[in-house]
Amino acid sequence: MSLTAGRKAEIIKTYATTAGDTGSPEVQVAILSERITSLTEHFKTHVNDNHSRRGLLKLVSQRRQLLDYLKRADEGRYKTLIERLGIRR
Repeated sequence: MSLTAGRKAEIIKTYATTAGDTGSPEVQVAILSERITSLTEHFKTHVNDNHSRRGLLKLVSQRRQLLDYLKRADEGRYKTLIERLGIRR
């Protein structure tokens, strides 16, 4: 369910705005999206795992907050990120 170090580094490299960038909203949202996708697949086989479901809801809420911030700060970056990740909004 968790991200491997290699996969996380790959995501950071893909979505980083500058070299060594790990804290930008784009990188954070991309990492959260990967974790959300992983948990969604987990629930297809473990339907009654309600403890992890609560964690999923927290991740979705955190991603939503970051996306709202990015939309307020720079709408162009927000739209680009939404298209790249395939998040519907």
